Amino acid sequence: MRNSLSFCTEHILISNTLEAGGTMAVIEDNNIKEILYNKYIEPTRQDRKHRAGIEIEIPIVNLSGDAVDFDVVHKVTSAFMARFDMKPVGVDDNGDVYLADNDIGDSLSYDCSYNNLELSLACADDLLHIKDRFESYYGVLQELFAEYDHTLTGMGVNPHKDVNHNIPVPNERYRMLFHHLHSYPKYKQVPMYFHHYPAFGTFASASQVQLDVDYDDLIKTIKVFSLIEPIKALLFSNSVIPDEREDMICVRDMFWENSTHGINPHNIGMYECSFDSVDELLNYLLSTSIYCVMRDGKYVNFEPVSFSEYLKLDSINGEYYDSEDGRYKKITIIPEMRDIDYLRTFKFEDLTYRGTIEFRSCCTQPIADSMTVGAFHLGLQKRLDQLEDLLGKDTVLYRHGYTAVELRHMFVRQKFPGYIDQNKLYDLIERITDLASDGLRERGFGEEVLLEPLYDRIARRSCPGLDMMRRLADGESMESLIKDYGTLNRD
Repeated sequence: MRNSLSFCTEHILISNTLEAGGTMAVIEDNNIKEILYNKYIEPTRQDRKHRAGIEIEIPIVNLSGDAVDFDVVHKVTSAFMARFDMKPVGVDDNGDVYLADNDIGDSLSYDCSYNNLELSLACADDLLHIKDRFESYYGVLQELFAEYDHTLTGMGVNPHKDVNHNIPVPNERYRMLFHHLHSYPKYKQVPMYFHHYPAFGTFASASQVQLDVDYDDLIKTIKVFSLIEPIKALLFSNSVIPDEREDMICVRDMFWENSTHGINPHNIGMYECSFDSVDELLNYLLSTSIYCVMRDGKYVNFEPVSFSEYLKLDSINGEYYDSEDGRYKKITIIPEMRDIDYLRTFKFEDLTYRGTIEFRSCCTQPIADSMTVGAFHLGLQKRLDQLEDLLGKDTVLYRHGYTAVELRHMFVRQKFPGYIDQNKLYDLIERITDLASDGLRERGFGEEVLLEPLYDRIARRSCPGLDMMRRLADGESMESLIKDYGTLNRD
């Protein structure tokens, strides 16, 4: 790449065209790569503070057994905002707040629907400080919801998904997303299986962590963390659908992979290829698809097309929602450079424009264990070289003809290839968790205590999703599990 893809004459010309909103029909892949570089790679060259930001999506449950009452949700939101001096940032078409934040950057939002609450905790040096803020917010939310016989719980799938109103937040983005996911029947020529849960965004919940990443460690971070995705499946799986998908302890993988998001598999899940350079990563980003943009304040949805090809089109046909008559209408638009803002992938290791990697493969955890996801990733980032060395010498999991992608697919389905010795496998998982603990200990904040629930899971060879299936099989009620998984401090 020329001069690290920065500050060349071509870059200035491209930037000027971008500001003018011009089309990209004549632009070549190298020029597009430069735009991608400046958006995603250049931020990693800036000074990194090696902090973590945490996002936790949490199902809302109506304890009466009926659907979540959205009026209750809005009342709780208003009371919560007043308690923590949060200001509205996003208001839906009905005037209800779906996003609010405070001066330190923490926010309350609703992800896809008002059945799914999200607490986003701003970056901090110390995970224990994030934990304190989370527990303060969560405790108040539980008190407020309890007044209306509602509760929050720590599960990757809302246990009342079949009775809830699984409809999107009424705004442009979530309405478009809902429409896009429900459009799968028209893709008759796509060689893939589509599941029958297109509304999964309204009832699936994740625990995500964003970590600062240095340019020099970018490729290594993606490669090494991709290799532990099968192990994360065994530690963190917590999305089950009893009586429907009894073989799966993490249906969230299936939700994404077998939906319209997965038409281009480069947009979701794991990387099936390995990168050795930033240039190779940029080539991968070129192959990811764009499926929506905004025009005149309206989201336009169209069939996914790779970003490099999209920018070379003279025009593309799509649909937009006409709020006046409540119908979708056809529209033809001209691709523009600025549409890079709508290129959105959902990789398990997702590079962001903030100079961070967002780790997206973990389900929401039982609330008492909410910080385990962030602690595990942050600790291992501190021991990246040792983790690479450990996996490079491993013969327990790898070097038997299976890729990390194939192993992840099996492990979320509680299947193990015959060569795996489970005693040795869990010894490997413990060694990896020890590395995470050592990394946290070196940071000096006492964060290693947050990994204690993982050692319990390793000792029992279990995870929250498997625990749930076993407890239900033993006759325990879902109501009991909702309470247990939603408890802030379990004994």
